Formats: sequence, C-alpha cells, structure tokens
Amino acid sequence: MPMLEFATDPLVLAALMAVAFLAGFIDAIAGGGGLLTLPALLTAGLPPHLVLGTNKLCATFGSATASFTFYRRKLFDPRQWRFALVATAIGAALGAGLTHLIPAQWLNQLLPLVVFACGLYLLFGRVPVTPRAHAAPIANGRQWPQGLMLGFYDGVAGPGTGAFWTVSNMLLYPLDLLRASGVARSMNFISNGMALAVFIVSGQVAWALGIGMGFALMIGAYLGARTAIQGGSKFIRPIFLVVVLVLSLRLAWQHWVGTA
Repeated sequence: MPMLEFATDPLVLAALMAVAFLAGFIDAIAGGGGLLTLPALLTAGLPPHLVLGTNKLCATFGSATASFTFYRRKLFDPRQWRFALVATAIGAALGAGLTHLIPAQWLNQLLPLVVFACGLYLLFGRVPVTPRAHAAPIANGRQWPQGLMLGFYDGVAGPGTGAFWTVSNMLLYPLDLLRASGVARSMNFISNGMALAVFIVSGQVAWALGIGMGFALMIGAYLGARTAIQGGSKFIRPIFLVVVLVLSLRLAWQHWVGTA
C-alpha cells in the first residue's frame, strides 16, 4: 500500500519533507505553496485522491502556523471576516465532497492541468496596488461569494488558493498586500481544515507522510510569515513573482514536455 511504503522509506520522506518546508515558506509569504507539494506527491506515486487528502493534512499544519503568526501581529481580525470564515468553510466542504465523485483517472489528468493553469495565471496576472487604509470598513456582502468560490476551489484542488485570496482581497477591500496576505493565510487555514475533515471521513489520508510533511510545513510557514511581516509589501512582491515563475516553468517541463 503506497501510504505504508512511503511512511517507511526515509529517503522519500526526507525529500518530501524538504519540499514541504520550502512550500510552507513560500506559501506564508506569497501563496502558491500547493503548486509545489501537489506535484511532489503525484510524482512520488500516490493515488490522486490520497494525494489530495495528504496534501490537505500537511497544508493545514502550515496554514495554521502562518495564520496564527499574522493574528498575533494584529494583521487579521476574525470579527471583520466572520462571514468569509463561514462561507469558506461551507465552500471547502462542498468542494471536497465533489472531489470524491470524480474518477481517479480524471484526477490524474486534471490536477497537473489545474496546477499549470494556476501558475500561468499567477505569472501573468498583476497584483493590484491599493493605498493603506487600515481603519476603513470591510464590506460584508462581498465576503459570501468570495469565500464560497475560493473555499470550493480549495476543497476540489487547492493550488494557488492563498495567492487567489491575496489578489481578490486587494481588489475587493481597502487592504495593502501585507494585510491581504494575513487574511489569505487565515482563510486558507479554514478551507484546508474543512476539506481535511472530509478526506479523513473517506479514509483518503496518508497519516505518517502527511504529519511528517506537516511539521516541515509548520517550520517553513513560521519562518516565511515572520520574514514577510518584517520585510513588508516591498519584500513580498518580488518573492511572489519569482516563485510563480520558477514553479510554472518546472510544472510545464514535468507535465507537458517531460511526458511527451
């Protein structure tokens, strides 16, 4: 069984933990860490449903750490985002439930395409620039459709969700990049946790591998969040673009050129 095999292979586990550390660091700063962990797990040979469940387990570790770090620095106020929190949880549960109805063969073909398309969007999309307006009110009505759609996407697949949250936050609300990233990490934690619960119920989680990668993600996410907070928006912007460029090129080679 793949879960047991990878849990007892120290070389594979060490390699995937190293990938998870890097993904956690990247995700805490700019989002898109799933663009690295999903292909790594697929390359390691796990079935696609098990890949999604295991990825949610390790991603929950990282997003929880990053979210708590931003919260402690007062860069996220749950009271302002209560509608988005509820909507994200509902959307993620629905998305994860739908995933179990998709045949494994379709997921094997779909996931690399989703990751690649996400990389292209992040590569060519522009991060909006908004003025700092910390005291401005946050619109409640926009939080429902935003949370439902992004939560649903994270439940179905997930790569790039943090980056999509960051960009949409800056488009919809008076937030700078740093505070938009804080909201994104918190919403990502909610959708990861809710989707993980669905995968646990269906038995699609490789626990030993997911926990090992989860601890590596926690360390990377903690260092990434602190680095982002200390460096501010001017630091996040170039990291965001460089990460997207590298990951997009890697995925294009692996899933399109490499399999030709």
